[in-house]
Amino acid sequence: MNNSTARISAYVFSFVIAIAAAYLLWLWGFCRFYVPAGYMAIVTAKEGADLPAGQILAKEGQKGVREEPYAEGRHFLNPIFYEWKIVPAVRIQAGKIGIVTSKIGEELPPGEFLAGEKQKGIWRRVLGPGIYRLNPIGYKVDIVDAKSIPIGFVGVLTSLSGKEAQDGSFAKKGQKGVMKDILQPGLYYVNNYEYKVDVIEIGLNQVSLLGSEGGKVVTKGQMAMQNEVMQELQSNVLEEQAQRRADYIETQAKQSGGMGLLGRRSYSSSSDKKKEGMAPSAPTPAAKDMLREGSIRTLGLAQFVGFPSRDGFDIRLDMTVEFELLPSKIASIFMNYGDLPAVVDKIIMPQILSVSRLKGSSYKAQDFIVGEAREKFQIELREALSSVLGAKNIVVHNSLIRNVEVPQQILDPIQQRSVAIEQNLTNIEKQKTAKKQAELNTEETLIEQKKQEVAQETDKLVAEIAANKDKLVAEIRANMERQSAEIDRMTADVNASIAKNLGQARADIIRMVEGEKASGYQLRVKAVKDPAAYAWITFAEELNPALSIKILHSGDGTLWTDIEKTAFGNIGGAAVLKTAPKK
Repeated sequence: MNNSTARISAYVFSFVIAIAAAYLLWLWGFCRFYVPAGYMAIVTAKEGADLPAGQILAKEGQKGVREEPYAEGRHFLNPIFYEWKIVPAVRIQAGKIGIVTSKIGEELPPGEFLAGEKQKGIWRRVLGPGIYRLNPIGYKVDIVDAKSIPIGFVGVLTSLSGKEAQDGSFAKKGQKGVMKDILQPGLYYVNNYEYKVDVIEIGLNQVSLLGSEGGKVVTKGQMAMQNEVMQELQSNVLEEQAQRRADYIETQAKQSGGMGLLGRRSYSSSSDKKKEGMAPSAPTPAAKDMLREGSIRTLGLAQFVGFPSRDGFDIRLDMTVEFELLPSKIASIFMNYGDLPAVVDKIIMPQILSVSRLKGSSYKAQDFIVGEAREKFQIELREALSSVLGAKNIVVHNSLIRNVEVPQQILDPIQQRSVAIEQNLTNIEKQKTAKKQAELNTEETLIEQKKQEVAQETDKLVAEIAANKDKLVAEIRANMERQSAEIDRMTADVNASIAKNLGQARADIIRMVEGEKASGYQLRVKAVKDPAAYAWITFAEELNPALSIKILHSGDGTLWTDIEKTAFGNIGGAAVLKTAPKK
């Protein structure tokens, strides 16, 4: 019984192990799939309830493409009931945004076209840079540039959704129209379907009316922008704005029969048209492409400033007006007049023509050629334009007259008179020049004479200096020789005096020494009181220091026993002195 139970248990255990191994093999070999980083898995359920009409993505328990994709990582699904597809996730790079169009969700209310995240349609919210996993079956993502406002520009927002704002009023939140707040330079994630962004230059601008040569509207920083490599986002924004301006100019030209901003000419009378032999024409292709191919801040103008003078002559001017759009007034200007081309076309150009005709008609034709009247006209024109355009929030800094065209019948006499005056002034200047030349020649002669006098005086001074130098050298040499002889004489006198004094000193020394010696001898003799004794004393002092005295013992009671051994021999028993050198 125990063996049977053990066998059954072993069989059961083996069966369980086999089932577990088979399950792991099935799970890891057939059900496992891996989603790499930056990708997502779109899963389709093969079984479940059918989708209702209008529903395109399945939820849990429904048959079809699942709404939620699987994120990166390891997943397990039964291939019998599911199938999957690995696709890239939505990647939005820096400087880009994603505009989402949802195919699922609730229907929008009537009149609305921007949706929330649970509604069907274009999402109001945009996707910033990053990775997003949105099912491509239910969502469409359009990746576009973010709005980059360059330095020197501002962005004017126009809301495209909501109710219309009141005329002349800025749009508030939820209303359609131009908004008061502007975008300063920077990067903005703006939904193109929610807002339109118009990029407008701020700072100093110019309108140049150059007649037949063609004029332009430029900004102060235009050349710098042309010479720098703009970043891609800013370039795209500016090109988009340039395209809008080109479209506006082309539309205006068509509506005005070729008399718009790019093709308009201004004449003071109908006779001028006949003289020019020109009829209004549509803008040329070069004019149309001016914004696209050239600077995006340039608008071409073919425009004269023409008016009759006070004395009835037709005057035409080329003129440049410098103006500025203040950032605080940009939104108001845009709301009332439009973009920069529209401001120039609708406001600035008509005012320039109107004010210049009004002011210029009070001057004579010759006032625009000579005299101070031209400068006065320029000042009055600037003041009038500043007043008129200032009321429209446009600041005028200056107006410059660049060229003046007057009728030839008045220009010729004025030119001839001016030429005659200039010729007379030229002759006077020639006379002055000749006189100055004569004075110059005289001065040059005097200068040459002075140079010769200076040279002679210099030679004289050089000779005198050389003679004085030789004289001084000779005097110095003679003085030196005299002083040398005097020194030799004094030296000889000193030497003679020295010799004399030395001889006298030596004689005195000998005299004194010998005298003292004699006095010493006298004192010694006097002290001894016996000349013979003194002689023996002297003898003893003069003896050789090497002299030795030997006393010979000759026996008891006598000193003469060995006298025969001495050098003196036997001399009668007397003591004998014998000198012998010391060893």
